[in-house]
Amino acid sequence: MFFFQTTKIFNFVMMHLDTYINDLLYRYECVIIPEFGAFLAQTVSANLNIKNQTFYPPKKVISFNEQLQNNDGLLVGYIADVERISFEQALKKVKKETKQFELLLNKGESITLTNIGVINFNSENNISFEPAESVNFLTASFGLAPATSPSIQRTKQEKKVETIANTASTTTISVLNKKTTYQIYKKYAAIIIVALGIIGYLASDYQLNQIEKQNQIAQETANKEIDAKINKATFIIDNPLPSITLTVTKQNGDFHIVAGAFRIKENCDKKLEQLQKLGYNARKIGANKYGLHQVVYSSYNSRTEAQKELYKIRESHNQNAWLLVQKLK
Repeated sequence: MFFFQTTKIFNFVMMHLDTYINDLLYRYECVIIPEFGAFLAQTVSANLNIKNQTFYPPKKVISFNEQLQNNDGLLVGYIADVERISFEQALKKVKKETKQFELLLNKGESITLTNIGVINFNSENNISFEPAESVNFLTASFGLAPATSPSIQRTKQEKKVETIANTASTTTISVLNKKTTYQIYKKYAAIIIVALGIIGYLASDYQLNQIEKQNQIAQETANKEIDAKINKATFIIDNPLPSITLTVTKQNGDFHIVAGAFRIKENCDKKLEQLQKLGYNARKIGANKYGLHQVVYSSYNSRTEAQKELYKIRESHNQNAWLLVQKLK
């Protein structure tokens, strides 16, 4: 009876947590569950499976790393914004759920995260993760499904040539062979054109993925340096903020230091006013796809310049500030 109740409570909790993780995996390459582990999303190129003649679009492959457990504030901050609770309350809820995860794993049970995958202990008593294949978290591939093209069958044509060859004259056979050869050449020409199109698409996609991977490596390196300085995440809005003097760069570029994202527009305006009183050249950059109104400290033309200012802001003002790379309209 006790085990049934534990499982029932666990299913209720999971219904919320995997929804939040799903939302974040569409936008970020790493989502950390504090004191439990991290889900990593790696972009892979489109590929062609010759055996089943199926072309698969680019996608994000999800993996799990139990070594990454330091709270970066991303998941907890998102839960706090959506549920309209404090950062500390959201962190307590997440910690309570991770205890339930550990309890079920120690009992030999599996943890199923909808559209993400299944976590359990393997034969060596280590955490094992089996990713789900039902959802593609790569937004660039939205609406693209695997396409199957059957191989060209030539058996009927060959039998037809053989039947006519047994009943027709030598001249008729010669003419028919020329016609058949011409048709075959047309089929091969069509195959070559399609193949060249696929090769061109894959080459272009590979180049874009290489650029994305370089950006991802640079961002992960910077985040590791930041994580080493953060022992505990805090999220303070209402308390008085310390005065600070900051030299602000020009307000353009694709690299933005985000101060917060708010469901209620009045809270967004309040945060903007607070930052401007402290001397920041803050501004609103509009709502994201989740409907949250975003406020940034400033925007920069280069990642290096933005990352440098992010270090200063995290050390002196807001440990939960983060870097958004987005081209504004």
